[in-house]
Amino acid sequence: MTTDRIADPWGTRTPYQPGTEWPERVDTYLADGIAPESVDRWVQSAAVLHSNGDGLDIAVKDGRIVGVRGRAVDRVNHGRLDPKDLFGWQANASPDRLTTPLVRVGGELKPCDWDTAMGRIVERSRHLLDTRGPSSIGFYTSGQLFLEAYYTQGAVAHGAIGTNHVDGNTRLCTATAAEALKESFGCDGQPGSYTDVDHADVIALFGHNVAETQTVLWARMLDRLAGESPPAIVCVDPRLTPVARRATVHLAPMPGTNVALMNGLLREIIAHGWVDRDYIDANTVGFDELQGRVEAFPPERVAEICGVAADDIRSAARLLGTAERLLSTVLQGFYQSHQATAAAVQVNNIHLVRGMLGKPGCGVLQMNGQPTAENTRECGADGDLAGFRNWSNDSHIAELAQLWNLEPLQIPHYAPPTHAMQMFRFAEEGTLRMLWVTATNPAVSLPELARVRDILSQERLFLVVQDIFMTETAALADVVLPAAAWGEKTGTFTNADRTVHLSEKAVEPPGSARSDLDIFLDYARRMDFRDKDGQPFPPWTDPESAFEAWKKCSAGRPCDYTGLTYEKLRGGSGIQWPCNAEHPDGTERLYSDNKFWSHPDYCEAYGKDLITGAPLQPDEYRSMNPYAKAVIKAAQYVPPHERPSPDYPFALITGRTVYHFHTRTKTARAPQLQAAAPEVWVEVSASDARRLGIGEGDAVEVRTPRGCVVCAARICGIRDGVLFVPFHYGYWDADAGGHHRAGNELTLTDWDPVSKQPIFKTAAAKLHKSRVRHAGGNGGAAAHPAAVAEAVPAGGQP
Repeated sequence: MTTDRIADPWGTRTPYQPGTEWPERVDTYLADGIAPESVDRWVQSAAVLHSNGDGLDIAVKDGRIVGVRGRAVDRVNHGRLDPKDLFGWQANASPDRLTTPLVRVGGELKPCDWDTAMGRIVERSRHLLDTRGPSSIGFYTSGQLFLEAYYTQGAVAHGAIGTNHVDGNTRLCTATAAEALKESFGCDGQPGSYTDVDHADVIALFGHNVAETQTVLWARMLDRLAGESPPAIVCVDPRLTPVARRATVHLAPMPGTNVALMNGLLREIIAHGWVDRDYIDANTVGFDELQGRVEAFPPERVAEICGVAADDIRSAARLLGTAERLLSTVLQGFYQSHQATAAAVQVNNIHLVRGMLGKPGCGVLQMNGQPTAENTRECGADGDLAGFRNWSNDSHIAELAQLWNLEPLQIPHYAPPTHAMQMFRFAEEGTLRMLWVTATNPAVSLPELARVRDILSQERLFLVVQDIFMTETAALADVVLPAAAWGEKTGTFTNADRTVHLSEKAVEPPGSARSDLDIFLDYARRMDFRDKDGQPFPPWTDPESAFEAWKKCSAGRPCDYTGLTYEKLRGGSGIQWPCNAEHPDGTERLYSDNKFWSHPDYCEAYGKDLITGAPLQPDEYRSMNPYAKAVIKAAQYVPPHERPSPDYPFALITGRTVYHFHTRTKTARAPQLQAAAPEVWVEVSASDARRLGIGEGDAVEVRTPRGCVVCAARICGIRDGVLFVPFHYGYWDADAGGHHRAGNELTLTDWDPVSKQPIFKTAAAKLHKSRVRHAGGNGGAAAHPAAVAEAVPAGGQP
């Protein structure tokens, strides 16, 4: 690897023309002293530190992981790897891995054996089920486990225990993606494919800083830009990101105004006749309402609301409206706001009114923030039911009960599965008494951290944490279970464009750590869960038998895996679902036949009011959409709940940097990644910095009504009146005198009414120089390569 992939996260260019195949470029990184020919074996896997799904091979020597290389044959990356792929594997061998269970004794966590730890969990579970019932137990999972573990966890929670309290940190990053797809198409499932980049003449990115959240996908776009007939780029982001710097039109709206902007763009498209009336009439419902709604949003009004130029709105609308092949992507800039679903649905509406679905270069990708977020939704390990089944459709519940050989009433369906923010509220109120947290760190990632710490620290809450390191959340637990990491277990996972990969076990986990699947199955056996015939439930025993059980659950549903096997996934590329007898090689794009999964008897959801979140009743939906068409759904603009004021004059947004994933549990233990971005910072515009007398690297305080973060200032191309703080950093900075540094000290407890996704993008804040010397301040901002620092790091959490 000759290119410095810290300074240049995207690597060298391999230009190509529209309609041709993306050239291969195999990225490799091996530990010092390891030559490729000395590697004992290469083990097939895929990336787990972002949602792109890059296919890779793990290098193993003397029983340990010593590096990675990209899989040239893989459809997702053609051999390329993200910097986190290249270096993040080093965390597996970190000396502070959890290697034995821990239980709290006398206020301290003490090592113990598995029987002791699991005995504590089983004893508390049985006591709560006997005295308080299933609703006293909740499960909060991740977007990083494998499909087999999610399906098992969902079966145990929904089926064996019968609790409705099952969600994941995917609620923070991908809930709106799922909800927006349900609203428009009746069901989850990304319509587009990464290969649409190869054909599109316009690529529009809505709140999606792909350059840092999915570097390999951005490399694909950069290669198109470097080739003949490059696509035009439309970027919607308040920051001058690497994407914005390459954009044909960059729209930088004030945070919280996305629906107004989208209504303005749709108004221009409709007013100029850039619509496909034949497609609209044959395949959609709701166009007339949309046309009437957006009429109130001419460019001048939108410019006033959003703080962007009216001519830029017109220019962007012209590109969107006249594109012959339009690809749109959406991520946290739209998802983590008070009108998240309403804004994301309007992106779908652009494609519906233009008839741009199911054809090469024409697609929508409502992106995920995590590598296996799609699997949580498919398997029912978040606020959904397994197989994209509709919780309010009794026949769907009966199907699931038959698959699991349980009574239908055992599966809770009196209300939708409880979303994460409500689960933590129930814990705060004392009705939820046991919370099992898997592979996530809510003590850093959830909003309003002072409140979250108080909830997790309650004596009456029995907290189980299953992880690979002693995270901030694990430190508060009653029982800590050491889990096997990626590369130490076998399973499948699915990326943002429905590509299923197999990840093979490369090495043994350290100490007595166990895979998540084994832990859940052990719990089920110790609890002696049984189906209605008295047989052990779940009946599967290992990854492959769990996968085969999942295939039966997915049969006939949109996410149909019945054509896949472990053997079919070995040796080649990942394969996109649905993969079945009709599509034995997978399905590149959905809705190419203009048939949607929206029939009232088949759909995953009946939809909600985009302003209030109130669900539609089955008969309302049936009346509105009896013939399984796509739904064009209009939305009125509502201002943010917390807006800048004289006391708090800035709009604060939080998000990611390219070098870290989530709360740095793994990436902070990779030397190259940690050195690239070791400390938190705040981004501020040059004019705002001058006005406040702030220089580059100065120690500053960022404060909202909920808390304060002390960090270094970085002066950059963010729009005036907006601040950005990355959320990755733990909540306590001992080196800076014991001051808070987690972005979520600042964010508020509020969520989108439809997707229930928390709001990380619209907090009111103030900024001033700090008297406290910060580790990254008074001597230059936190280390960050110039190539990215100039372009500003990026965009969305969970």
